[in-house]
Amino acid sequence: MSNQLSTQPSLSTQTSSPLLTLTVAPAKVIRGSGVLQAAAAEIACLGSRPLIVAGESTLAISRKNLQPILETQQLHPVQASYGADCCEASLKSLQKKAKEHKADVIIGFGGGKALDTAKLVAQQLQLSVVTIPTSGATCAAWSALSNVYSEDGAFLYDVGLSHCPDLLILDYDLIKTAPQRTLVAGIGDAIAKWYEASVSSGHLQDTLIIAAVQQARVLRDILLQKSAAALKEPGSEVWREVVDATVLLAGVVGGLGGAQCRTVAAHAVHNGLTHISGHESIHGEKVAFGILVQLRLEEMLQGNQLAASARQQLLKFYAEIGLPQKLSDLGLGNITLGELQTAAEIALVPNSDIHRLPFKVALEQLMAAMVSTTAPIDSRDSRDINRVSPKGMSDEVEA
Repeated sequence: MSNQLSTQPSLSTQTSSPLLTLTVAPAKVIRGSGVLQAAAAEIACLGSRPLIVAGESTLAISRKNLQPILETQQLHPVQASYGADCCEASLKSLQKKAKEHKADVIIGFGGGKALDTAKLVAQQLQLSVVTIPTSGATCAAWSALSNVYSEDGAFLYDVGLSHCPDLLILDYDLIKTAPQRTLVAGIGDAIAKWYEASVSSGHLQDTLIIAAVQQARVLRDILLQKSAAALKEPGSEVWREVVDATVLLAGVVGGLGGAQCRTVAAHAVHNGLTHISGHESIHGEKVAFGILVQLRLEEMLQGNQLAASARQQLLKFYAEIGLPQKLSDLGLGNITLGELQTAAEIALVPNSDIHRLPFKVALEQLMAAMVSTTAPIDSRDSRDINRVSPKGMSDEVEA
């Protein structure tokens, strides 16, 4: 697998200038059980020749549950897989497919990769886009952002989109059919909003950023209080509340607060890990691990005991619902020192979101945090940071 970063110009959503444009929310959100049937008329308002972008595993679901509904509205849909990932080759192929079909609307149907691909293809072709998530794994159905990866699953860059989707259809019956692991990952991705937004933007006085940070706190509280019960009762009221949190409310935070409230160190660690883990673990699982790394950095570099307490709280929560606590939980139990360094170097590239932290992070410090996410609280951390270093480790890291 190639560990080379994309050579094309950065399309990161990072900006140091004041927010001038906000992409807050989809133009319309339809949610409920069995709403796919009723929503077909809304899709028909956007176009008559949809291109449905799905993953290999969701094409059959789309063919069974979506395509017949569209045909009842006299629409002429065609389906296409995004292939290995939301990658440049897939984007070019789907643009060609859309033009051949004379598509006038793009429908993303599936998980985050399918939705990101559909949104970006729609923007490139200047078409309306509909997002229909089939799991609660991310807030991709909501956001004006697409992440682009290599065909091997390594993160390359993100693209800030000109607007959120024109229509988001959240059908709980559809979400319920997804493996429970996807919702667990969505909980990990969504709960990161608080830990990232609070550290990067909690001190800011901009009205909407204050609102975004407070929404991130509410989001965290909902997930801490309700996730365990929701996972025990798929389809229940509490389960729907958690799905709303991972798919919708998580999107609100980034919509109101912009990029600085969306991603900081937890997502930067995710980006680095994709270069050594490929498709072995899913997005929210790596982000959840990244939260622990970020909190560990706050402990080690700032002596922040609130971060230490938060990490211990999350470790208990992760154990309860099945989120990864250490590298071995991500399938990286045999990671080498070289691989760890590769992931850390990518997490620290100049345009990385990790630089939204209010302190500088050195390579060895990040590597040390990545291998000590389950460490007990130690008051000596703040004094002994110079001794917490991967130097002297064997080539195979204890993960």
